[in-house]
Amino acid sequence: MPPLEKSQHPKPFKLRKSLATRKQEVAGIRTKFPTKVPVIIERYRREKYLPPLDKTKFLVPQELTMSQFVTIIRNRMTLMPSQAFYLLINNSGIASMSLTMAQLYKDHKDEDGFLYMTYASQEMFGHCSNKNR
Repeated sequence: MPPLEKSQHPKPFKLRKSLATRKQEVAGIRTKFPTKVPVIIERYRREKYLPPLDKTKFLVPQELTMSQFVTIIRNRMTLMPSQAFYLLINNSGIASMSLTMAQLYKDHKDEDGFLYMTYASQEMFGHCSNKNR
């Protein structure tokens, strides 16, 4: 297996821009697009199976459900129907597919104003499961 190139693991968005810069960016976005939710989607750093997205920042209609958003991301990654993937909110949990982006944003937005999500394949969870006793 070839060694990983640096470009395959770019710095997380929060490390690329200061808090002040990110806050300023969100303020501009929310002023210009008040009905859109600013979302940052990054690949889980140990992800081996899912392709990287062509961009990190998304402006999502607030009435879109999580289910609709997942479909959009799946299509952007051109995944096969058999390929599973999960979107984690703030690296902690999976949101209900019926929630709207506005609800997620209200409950989970970061201090900088972005909603952060991480995508990963099912294999990520295999390493975290409890062993049979």
